[in-house]
Amino acid sequence: MIKKSIYLSVLCCFALQAEELESITVETSIETEVIKDVSGEDIKSADLGEALFKQSPSVSLVRRSAIANDIRIRGQRKDDISVTIDGAKIHGACPNRMDPPISHVLTNNVDFIEINEGPFNVEEFGVLSADVKVHTLKPTEEFKGELNLGAGSFGYKKGAFSLSGGTDTVKFLISGSEETSEQYEDGNGDDFAGQIQREITAGTVPVLTQYTNKNMDAYTKQTLMAKLFWNITDNQELRFSYTANRSDNILYPSSKMDAISDDSNIYNIEYIAKNWGAYSKELSIQAYHSDVEHPMSTLYRDSGATTYMTHTLTTEVQGVKIKNSFDVSNHTITMGMDYSVRNWDGGYYKNDVPIPAMNFNSIHDVDTTNTAIFLSDSINMDKLTLNMGLRYDMTDVTSASTTPIQQSNNYDDINGYILAKYQATDSIKYFAGIGKSTRVPDAKELYWMSMGGTAIGTPNLNHTVNYEADMGVEMKFENSSIKAKVFYSKLQDYIAYNADNAINKYENVDATLYGFTLSGSYIATDSLYFDYGMSYQKGVKDSPLTGQTDTDMPDIAPFKLTSSVNYDWDSSLNIRAEVVVSDAWDVIDNENGEQNIDAYGVLNLKATKTFGKGFELTIGVDNVLDETYATSNTYKDLILLTIPGNDVMLLNEPGRYFYTNLKYKF
Repeated sequence: MIKKSIYLSVLCCFALQAEELESITVETSIETEVIKDVSGEDIKSADLGEALFKQSPSVSLVRRSAIANDIRIRGQRKDDISVTIDGAKIHGACPNRMDPPISHVLTNNVDFIEINEGPFNVEEFGVLSADVKVHTLKPTEEFKGELNLGAGSFGYKKGAFSLSGGTDTVKFLISGSEETSEQYEDGNGDDFAGQIQREITAGTVPVLTQYTNKNMDAYTKQTLMAKLFWNITDNQELRFSYTANRSDNILYPSSKMDAISDDSNIYNIEYIAKNWGAYSKELSIQAYHSDVEHPMSTLYRDSGATTYMTHTLTTEVQGVKIKNSFDVSNHTITMGMDYSVRNWDGGYYKNDVPIPAMNFNSIHDVDTTNTAIFLSDSINMDKLTLNMGLRYDMTDVTSASTTPIQQSNNYDDINGYILAKYQATDSIKYFAGIGKSTRVPDAKELYWMSMGGTAIGTPNLNHTVNYEADMGVEMKFENSSIKAKVFYSKLQDYIAYNADNAINKYENVDATLYGFTLSGSYIATDSLYFDYGMSYQKGVKDSPLTGQTDTDMPDIAPFKLTSSVNYDWDSSLNIRAEVVVSDAWDVIDNENGEQNIDAYGVLNLKATKTFGKGFELTIGVDNVLDETYATSNTYKDLILLTIPGNDVMLLNEPGRYFYTNLKYKF
């Protein structure tokens, strides 16, 4: 029945063609998706991964907890996706992806987000298949502020504020938030402890993985962001910013450990000069530092009553980027230099005492150093715009380990793209592009040692190379719009996890990945309008991994559809009904731990009312029908709860969830 509803929904979407307006919540260009007003729209929780999942058809969610969830784009994940926050790189410290990069900035601090799919960015390191650019709120000259109070099911509480102002020379912004939540319940009424108990009863997970305090809160989180922008002269600006995230006692029920804390800092300074002369339309120099500390432990489980294990990890990135652009005839040329070094370090402890096996290190002081130069050219030829880019990367990955000695690796490569955009008529645009991009193995894939001293990483991995072709069309009409994109990708030396290997579980394999996205909007009346988005991707290894027979790629989420109807009662009241539908996840990499997941359909409702002077009240309910479903699979690259010979524990999504938010602007 669910499959039939999916296909009927697709047919309905195709029948809705005719608009001249951008998507109501997502403003898009033909090659880039822009998700706008994140801090204003996504007030259900602070989890940016969950917000992107609901807003973008290309994004699928990797659920690990009530907060700090990861994303996939076009079937790619982890380091295959580049994430920057105001141009600064940040990485998670946890090799089990409890603290992915997207989790280190929260929705209340985000202005808008760009999602660029494909290898069409030479300014960032490691853009294999997509890059996500998070742009946070900026200071304003006008003095203004905002207060938010939110509450929701399962004991969710949040308070947030922002304050901005200044002069035409100096502007500042400061914002902060605090939130906490109890364990959410799935559609069956099971909270985290209840879901673990379900698996214990089924014989899927060990008895001692249950929480000692079954009523423990799911997490607490605090954030602070401060910015200072200084207009030195009419054409020179200096920007300073600092972002802090502090999380405590974050429960990860389907994992073996929970996070004692998860703390991160981002420091950013940027100098911008405009119109310096014929060969400097805009010059920018940026320097940044980010760091993450992430200790995870069995302390909160029954197994930790007398002996608890802790895995403590840290990571930091320092980077500098210099970029200059100028115009020559019909060319806009950008050239620059990009430098970054990431350090990753981790070790195991037993009752807070280092474990002696392999000198207790899991990842031993590994540096990934990248130096690159890049050049791009945008050529405007009336209806045709031609974009081209080149990037030369020199990357070294080194480990400080001496027991055992872990080899260093050097990865040098040239990447580039050609992207053409053609304005056929006032209402029709086409684009097509080809490109090559790469990403190097990370320290986990190369060097990770288990708690028992087993080498999980494979130190001689090749870097992954993506050869990709994309094309698409955007059509705008009197009262509707539609955008379609297709892609085809050949992945050389894709890094896959082989669960059958006793050691060195990562290996390179060539693979093919392809798919499409379709999105659009339709205005029925002055008050009633619709929007929709859908995506599908397919991934196949060119040959099975060593000792295996399955060629399905992991983490390739099935067909997904989001569709919504919006009604503006007047300028002060908006009502929105949204459906999120997914096909069954039955094309899986079962030899490496994935399992079949049922199709689902979820209905969400939301209403926003403005009143008085500056007040806005939002009420909503997600998963109205209280469905029990899961969005994340169980690829063994993640360490999840299981007993050998059984399926790994699936973590269900929240059940029916009521929420409200009161906002005051001044």
